[in-house]
Amino acid sequence: MLSARGIYKKFGTLEVLKGIDLDIADGRVTAVVGPSGAGKTTLLHILGTLSMPEPGGKVLYDGVDVTSLADKRLSAFRNANIGFVFQFHQLLPEFTLLENVALPALIGGKSRREAFDTAARLLDRLGLIGRSTHRPSELSGGECQRAAVARALVNGPRVVLADEPTGSLDSANRVSLHKLFFDLRDETGTTFVIVTHDESLASDSDTIIRMADGKIVGIENK
Repeated sequence: MLSARGIYKKFGTLEVLKGIDLDIADGRVTAVVGPSGAGKTTLLHILGTLSMPEPGGKVLYDGVDVTSLADKRLSAFRNANIGFVFQFHQLLPEFTLLENVALPALIGGKSRREAFDTAARLLDRLGLIGRSTHRPSELSGGECQRAAVARALVNGPRVVLADEPTGSLDSANRVSLHKLFFDLRDETGTTFVIVTHDESLASDSDTIIRMADGKIVGIENK
């Protein structure tokens, strides 16, 4: 479903990615692991079209090279097909939880009613409906991160890309969020690609991709 071919990335003279070829299977949880500086986050941003590879590199969704799309079409594709969860939830402080979750759907052109109804269903599924009128500053870290997952899912994306999603959480919330990813995979068939240092999350994943020095050094499928 998601493929990368010939992915190189430089920042100035620093070569961060050194030739990545990768296939991500549909409906699976894939963990990307490796030491700091291995290029994991840079790869995730390229897979999510937040950053472009060096010329010649391609990111393909169902065989379509999305790196060749013009900016407007690429933004629309990203909004409709890719959800993002970051280490720090990135919820907008001036909006309620419900408004934060609904925002990508509103940006994507859905009516206010449809966007808010979908957001409310997701918050209910994630055990947050009672907090929907609260702002992020009134919530715990675990609640904010679950809300960030709801926001990532509001447009029904094919793939959710997560960058150290449990990194800022305590052990209880890490276990809870960990379980949520696998439950959502089973319930919705969503594909998850997760950059993580959490060995427990990685070991339970369907596929583990190991990186070092800007290259893939191993892939384990279960």
